[in-house]
Amino acid sequence: MEFKTLLLDISEGVATVTINRPNALNAINDDVMTELGVVFKDVLDYSSLKGVIITGSGQKAFVAGADITQFQNLDKKAGYRISKKGHDVYDRIEKFPIPVIAAINGFSLGGGNELAMCCHIRIAAKHAKFGQPEVNLGLIPGYGGTQRLIQYIGKGRAMELLLTADIIDAEKALDYGLITHVTEAEDLLPSAKALIERISQKGPKAIARTIELVNAFFDKNVNGFMKEADHFGEAIGSEESTEGVNAFLEKRRADFRHQQSK
Repeated sequence: MEFKTLLLDISEGVATVTINRPNALNAINDDVMTELGVVFKDVLDYSSLKGVIITGSGQKAFVAGADITQFQNLDKKAGYRISKKGHDVYDRIEKFPIPVIAAINGFSLGGGNELAMCCHIRIAAKHAKFGQPEVNLGLIPGYGGTQRLIQYIGKGRAMELLLTADIIDAEKALDYGLITHVTEAEDLLPSAKALIERISQKGPKAIARTIELVNAFFDKNVNGFMKEADHFGEAIGSEESTEGVNAFLEKRRADFRHQQSK
């Protein structure tokens, strides 16, 4: 499928989605948001994939924010529609049942940082920069940044970054807990693929259930403990867990992929 603003590569069970607007530092406009929604709703078949990597084109930026040109001459209703569309797309990514890793290869600002935060895991090149600079424009984050940033770095640090619009480097982002790994630029995508490969050795249904349950912790309408008990009941005695338990007792590696394809 051809896209205007994205590149999609699927190789060895890993889908790499690249935001491809290098002349605009990969800034998110309506086309990017629409195409991301299509990719994660209609294009990617998670049953045949090990995981997904989201990254940016070039070496300067993952995504350097939203395309500010689209914010001119808008009224309240139009602003709400832009924000709601972003929420819907990013929620879809966050709830995708296989690992989605943000490989952050430069500026991760504003709507781009919000994109990184809806991914399940974030790793970054050493030169990456992070921030939510919306208040510099008299705006606020519109794609979930005020909510997800707190989840990762806590209220105090999130409040400071949101109110000051300060930009932090990869080492500080690692220290804060916003990302989990820092790599050399050339090692970024190989590291993301290696992480997906490690995860792919585990039970795929267990992975999907775990993603759902971690997200449930932040859903005020869901009792995460009850949901965990329910999912544990579904998992125990399943073909997948039978293979996992038998493999442990027989001192061999579980073959979930072969078992899944039966």
